[in-house]
Amino acid sequence: MRQYSGRDPSRSSFREVIAICWRLGRWLLLAYVIVAVGAHFYAASALFQPAYGSRAEPAGLLRIPQPQGEPLAGVYLPNPKAKYTIWFFHGNAEALGDTMPFLEAIRAHGYAVFAFDYPGYGLSAGEPTEESVNAATLAAAFYLRHTLRVPLTQVVLYGHSLGGGPAVELAAQVPVAGLVLQSAFTSVYRVMTHWRLLPFDKFENLAKIGHVSCPVFVMHGTFDRVVPFHHGQALFQAVPGRKAALWIDTAGHNNFLQVAGARYWAGLKHFTESLHEGNSPN
Repeated sequence: MRQYSGRDPSRSSFREVIAICWRLGRWLLLAYVIVAVGAHFYAASALFQPAYGSRAEPAGLLRIPQPQGEPLAGVYLPNPKAKYTIWFFHGNAEALGDTMPFLEAIRAHGYAVFAFDYPGYGLSAGEPTEESVNAATLAAAFYLRHTLRVPLTQVVLYGHSLGGGPAVELAAQVPVAGLVLQSAFTSVYRVMTHWRLLPFDKFENLAKIGHVSCPVFVMHGTFDRVVPFHHGQALFQAVPGRKAALWIDTAGHNNFLQVAGARYWAGLKHFTESLHEGNSPN
């Protein structure tokens, strides 16, 4: 006759399943931590690439003081006929020496121009981080307003790629005439993951752009493989106020201006003229 052991097989199986799930959960948590730490260090090295930028000294180089840290390298291209000054924030692998022809072209199209190199870029000393770039932006804003005597209400911030980060940050803090974003990202990690997978990020433009009160002009190429097109679409949708967009079919990340051609300059002109007239930029 079979004896009853007193053990419930279903309970034993349940405990084994719980033990397996607990071990699996610990391994998943460990993997998540490893990915998070790796993303933190990889993003920093991928985001800031000052070694690729020019170290050439542009004509009329300015030395912009900072409350803390070394002076920043900057340029100011005045234009007595200009209604607005465009403040250009460059990308992650370029510096003033690379962008001067473009800055001169902007001035030739009827604008005054201001730009500076982030810490560690070009002729600016220091180490590029999100914090140091944002601090440098505030120092440059103070210099532009109080030394160059350019009211920020007559300044259009223009962020290209990485430059969208400090441009959005400043536009969310101080009143400016307008904000232009070309090939900008929603946030750094979402360039790699598409969705938000981590509790922290860098240059969270999508979260901050809701605090921008000035009109915004978003430009993006539909074939951008560095910062995919959906980033530009998401930023545009999140703008709470007046806004305009320029989507260029077949344009990538580094050839946007070449592919856009006259449409680029016409779009920029229409946007800035709408600021002056007080009309909708659409």
